[in-house]
Amino acid sequence: MEQLLKRVKTNVVISSILCVVLGLVLVFWPGLSIRIVCTAVGVVLIVTGVTRMIDYFAVRDGSMYSQINLIFGIVLAVVGVWISVKPDKVLAIIPIIVGIVIVIHGLQNIKQAMELWRDKYTKWWVACILGVLTVGFGVLLICRPFTAIDTVVMLIGFFLIYDGISNIWIVSRIYKNAKILRQEMEAVEVEIKAER
Repeated sequence: MEQLLKRVKTNVVISSILCVVLGLVLVFWPGLSIRIVCTAVGVVLIVTGVTRMIDYFAVRDGSMYSQINLIFGIVLAVVGVWISVKPDKVLAIIPIIVGIVIVIHGLQNIKQAMELWRDKYTKWWVACILGVLTVGFGVLLICRPFTAIDTVVMLIGFFLIYDGISNIWIVSRIYKNAKILRQEMEAVEVEIKAER
């Protein structure tokens, strides 16, 4: 279980850092050509997708999480390749694609917040609020088209930065809480052995 948590944490942190870096580039250099923007978004999606697929094949535990991870990884990688190969044709739908990815991340964050709540973590509601905000940002990108490319690029950048930072925070809380629970269980086991 601990190894699985470490792998999940590593995967999320890597993809989140990539999101933040790409977001910063898009915010500070919104005038980049759409081809470069598309290629960068495509590469991030490919790396994220491949990372999730590698995680599935490394574990192969048959759990629902692993199966969803594999499907999500394949979808991300395919969409990433398509964006990288056909950048001129995807200009209008880039905000929608990024919005969908951000909504999925937000829903995962809400699910993780519920896990923190079940584990009696006192600040689970912060993770829940971050998840809801993430979903809201994703929906905004999907439903609210912007005509100026600079505006689109900067918005995507801001949303990617927020998504990456909120993901890192939520996963760090889950990992920390799991560690505390494991230590409490070990302490109980020691007490039981001592009583025997």
